[in-house]
This record gives sequence, structure tokens and C-alpha cells, in this order.
Amino acid sequence: MRSRTVFDTIFRSAFVVVVAFFACGITWSHAQDVTAGSLKISAAWTRATPKGAPVGGGYLTITNNGTAPDRLIGGSSDTSSRFEIHNMTMDNGVMKMRPVDAGIEIKPGQTIELKPGGYHVMFVGLKKPFEQGDHVKAILKFEKAGDVPVDFAVEGIGAQTGGMPMQHGH
Repeated sequence: MRSRTVFDTIFRSAFVVVVAFFACGITWSHAQDVTAGSLKISAAWTRATPKGAPVGGGYLTITNNGTAPDRLIGGSSDTSSRFEIHNMTMDNGVMKMRPVDAGIEIKPGQTIELKPGGYHVMFVGLKKPFEQGDHVKAILKFEKAGDVPVDFAVEGIGAQTGGMPMQHGH
């Protein structure tokens, strides 16, 4: 009977350590929210890329809490030779991806989500693959808010959403 108690104690302790490590891992992988003027940029993430891939997509949410519109007009990153804004659309059953030269307007009170299958940013000419668990630093360029540094968390190759922050009381 005594050995079962020792086993239970060890098992419970190991379980607590694993759960704590997992919870911390989620927190570490989440990119931090950034505020620039009236804009809040949150949940910035990208997917890991296969070795030799020339491009990677970036996704995030932008909320305009101000009274005037702003526009995402571009960006840059040391991880790629170019940074572009793109949109994916369906045209007669064919998915098409095109650059958005005019940028994306964020109206007062509006939240836009750049996500797979819609608006997103493209890291073009990758200098090295994006690896899960890493972070990709970039600068978003806005007409009014100016240059805003953003940290994209790198999720798994097949990820459909980025890691969610741990929120207390929600």
C-alpha cells in the first residue's frame, strides 16, 4: 500500500510540472500586443516554413480605437528581402492571391483580421526558414501611426490560427 502512495505522489507531481510547463509554453509562444497611436495590433503570427520555401505569410489583428482612419501601407523585416500586403480571393472556384498596392484601410472603431484565405502580409525572399517556436520581427508601416515594430510568433506548418494569450477573468 505504501508503494502505491509514493507512486501517486510522484505521478501527481510530474503531472503538475507537465501542465505548468505546457501553460508557460503557450504564454511564451504568443506575440505581445502593440499599441501605436489609436491602433492596437494583436495576435501576430506566422507559420513555420519548409526548408527552401521562398515566402511566408503573416497574420494579425488590427483595431482602430481612434476617431480617424489609418491605413496599413507596407512593412519590412530583416528575415526577408520584401514585405508585401496580399489578399486571397475565390474567382470562379479558383483561389487567387494578389498584392494590395493601396494598402488596407482601418476605419475608426473597426477591427480587421489578416488571416489565412484573406488579407495577410507576405515575407518574400526568405533568408532562412521560419521555425516553430521562433519569433519573426517586422515593422508595419501605417499612414498615420508610422512605423510599428511587431513580433510574429511562429506556429506549426499547418496552423490555421495563432496562439492565444492566456487571459484572466475572461
